[in-house]
Amino acid sequence: MPEYAELLKGYQRFREQTYPRQRERFQETAQEGQHPKLMVIGCSDSRVDPAQIFDVDPGDIFVVRNVAALVPPFETTPGLHGVSAAVEFAVQMLEVKQIVVMGHGRCGGCKAALTQDYASAAPGEGGFVANWINLLSDVRQPVAKKYGTSGGKAELAMEFAAIRLSLANLRTFPWLAEKEKQGLVKLRGAHFSIMEGILYTLDEDTGDFLPED
Repeated sequence: MPEYAELLKGYQRFREQTYPRQRERFQETAQEGQHPKLMVIGCSDSRVDPAQIFDVDPGDIFVVRNVAALVPPFETTPGLHGVSAAVEFAVQMLEVKQIVVMGHGRCGGCKAALTQDYASAAPGEGGFVANWINLLSDVRQPVAKKYGTSGGKAELAMEFAAIRLSLANLRTFPWLAEKEKQGLVKLRGAHFSIMEGILYTLDEDTGDFLPED
């Protein structure tokens, strides 16, 4: 299939250019294990790869990606808690010092939460998406009331609200909240504008997202 053939061309470039340049780094992390100091919780969107945006080396960041970069609140009910497992591993085992929740512009998951496009869809037809982005149901209401459910301003407000919600949900994990209180872990919110190629960081004192230089 052509798509995989293109990936293999990229792999060949990796083998010829990137791997030789990063050989020592790969070997070091293979022998000594990974020791990232920072975790990124990002969106699965194909346009916003954290490693590309931050231009980092192998082993520098621990990444979990899902639709809309969401973090569910802490819970102990039986189930498959993929994001919670990644957060637990990063904080408790890898002892990362910072967690960045990175949303982005033109986020399809946030738009779907705002418009409720898949609200009554069956699994396989949008139902899984609907159940996941239902995490945003509480923050959707004030956004929809102020900006409506369509248009650039509404979508951006929804994206910002999703980041703030995920940060709040991270603080419901008791051991993470305790580490933050002790100054052992720093939580940050960020938003990447695809159109501008600019990263905006949340100033939690003012609540504004400010552009990085």
